[in-house]
Formats: sequence, structure tokens, C-alpha cells
Amino acid sequence: MTNLQATYRKDIVPAMKAKFGYTNIMAVPKLSKITLNCGIGRISEEKERLQQAIDDITAITGQKPVATKAKKSVANFKIREGMTVGVAVTLRGARMYEFLERLIGVAIPRIRDFRGLSPKGFDRHGNFSFGITEQAVFPELDPDKIKVVQGLQITIVTTANTDDEGRELLRLFGMPFASQQ
Repeated sequence: MTNLQATYRKDIVPAMKAKFGYTNIMAVPKLSKITLNCGIGRISEEKERLQQAIDDITAITGQKPVATKAKKSVANFKIREGMTVGVAVTLRGARMYEFLERLIGVAIPRIRDFRGLSPKGFDRHGNFSFGITEQAVFPELDPDKIKVVQGLQITIVTTANTDDEGRELLRLFGMPFASQQ
């Protein structure tokens, strides 16, 4: 069991029960999964970007990503249906908690000029999405070996029913949200 799992059971569940008035412990929201998506742009021009994206996501998560294909052809972007346009990975269980712990404790504080994550990244169902502009913030990657700076999209899926429940759950986990003004 990771530190965040123990914190969830010991501290977060009682705090959520007190704040939202849950009577059953199973009604308390929890993390369901974390997905990471990385678009690779014009793969037809640079084949090594796909391999670098796969290697980077594998190093960051400890799990091999799946290549995502274009569903439609878009002439303006020179993309044909079926072309590889990115990679994605879904984390659950212990790997999810380990990744979240490294994300909150190490990667997010290394973001340049960081003033907190926007609390507006919720989808009205308690799930939170945000983007990171460069993969070099993760300590698993050697900055000297990065040829192309790529961003990635991270989505944290919870069992919360509202944004307030999801925001409070992630805040208790230690997610650094920017103050609302």
C-alpha cells in the first residue's frame, strides 16, 4: 500500500464524511483511474517522435502506452484515417497512487513559473484534466536525452458526483490548486 492509499483511508475518508455528510463509507468519492495522453504531431515527418513518446511515457508511468490512431482524415493537418497521432496509458490501483504521489510531490513543483493548477479543469462529474507543457518536469527522464519537447494531458477520474466533491478529494490528496479570484 502506498502512502497516498494509507492517507486516503486514515485522513481523507473521515474528512470527506464530515464535510459532505456521507453516512456510508462506500459513498465517499475515491480515485478511479488516471490517464495520460501525449500527441505526437506529424508522425509521417518524424518517425522517432513516436518512439520517444513511447519511451518517455513508459519511464514516467512504468507501463507501456498504446498508440492512438486518427479516427478521421483531416486534409489541413495532413492526417489520414488510421495514422498514429499519439500515445495513451491508463493507470489504476497501486501504479495510479504511485504516479499521483510523484506528480504532486516532485513533478508539479518543478514546473517553471508555477502558480497552481486551475480549478476550472473539472467536467461537472468530479473528474479533473490538466496539461503539462513539457515532459522534462518528471525526474525519471534525462533532460539531455530529450530531443523534442512534448506536452501531455493528464486526466484524473474520480467517483465523485459533483465538481465540489472531486475538488475537495484532490485538495485533500495535496493537489496544488490556484486560489480562485
